[in-house]
Amino acid sequence: MSKTRVGLLFGGRSGEHEVSIRSAQAIAKALKSDQNASKYELLPVYIRKDGVWQKGEIAQKILASGEPFYLPEEKTTSTDLVPSPSLLPDPTNFAEIEVWFPILHGPNGEDGTIQGLLTLMQVPFVGSGVLGSAVGMDKIAMKMIFSQAGLSQVKYKMVTRSQIWSNPCIFPKLCDEIEAELGYPCFVKPANLGSSVGISKVRSRSELETALDNAASYDRRIIVEAGVEARELECAVLGNDQPQASVVGEITFASDFYDYETKYTAGQADLFIPAKVSDNIANQVKEMAVKAFLAVDAAGLARVDFFYVEKTGEVLINEINTLPGFTATSMYPQLWAASGISFSELVDRLVQLALER
Repeated sequence: MSKTRVGLLFGGRSGEHEVSIRSAQAIAKALKSDQNASKYELLPVYIRKDGVWQKGEIAQKILASGEPFYLPEEKTTSTDLVPSPSLLPDPTNFAEIEVWFPILHGPNGEDGTIQGLLTLMQVPFVGSGVLGSAVGMDKIAMKMIFSQAGLSQVKYKMVTRSQIWSNPCIFPKLCDEIEAELGYPCFVKPANLGSSVGISKVRSRSELETALDNAASYDRRIIVEAGVEARELECAVLGNDQPQASVVGEITFASDFYDYETKYTAGQADLFIPAKVSDNIANQVKEMAVKAFLAVDAAGLARVDFFYVEKTGEVLINEINTLPGFTATSMYPQLWAASGISFSELVDRLVQLALER
């Protein structure tokens, strides 16, 4: 039997470009290992930070080195270069690809944009479609859907860039409202960024003002959430219409909160799998994770994050990540490894789920 040709799509235009390369390296290794080597042919496709798509030797080099690669600014005659970053890639350039495995983190990668393009190309792809991806990226839309689904969460307030920048008379009143509704500490987040980029924990009026201004530089929509004293639990979900939940894991860290540096610096955070919680709490987390997955119309994979408030026994959903980090040390594959599914088997299942859907 001929091998299934898998287009591994990585890089991208977001601030998580380097993380995407690391995830792609792990997936590429899995596709070439164990039984996968006889089932799949790997075809890497790299998206430069300026949006140009590259395949062939150049993409292979990026995957091997783990370092972003930049072509000279002048025009090139390379056959590996898809001509214009301002145009959609010509599907005929990738006609040999039978299923796509996009591992593009952040905006322009997991927010529904690339999923829409792949849908137009009429080729199966791993992960959620346009709706699930868009909702999974937009924290405000996500929370509204969670609310409709009856999932408990922290108090929050939506803010727009215009409220922060356009009218100096509105801004003090806005800060008054946030203080009255949410109090301190609270978290200020851009609505559409991943990996904790642009997020600030604030404890005073001056910190709130600075954080709002900073978040507005990243996104026109901002969310402010009440802080809670809680343990951070995570659960992985795998499947399409009948998804399954993994064991529950816990993240602990010494920093003030789980920011970008803590996430991607070795030794900054500890993962405990399974989490040391009661069976009742673990089952509640699993049930809520699957419910959230179905509520946003996710597919293939997702990691769902929770707050566990031990004092009250509450489990509060934080967010769903429809394209989580996929390095060998990332929480998503580790949760499934603890649930009895190896990294290479997990990659195989995801490709099969894409073909099934």
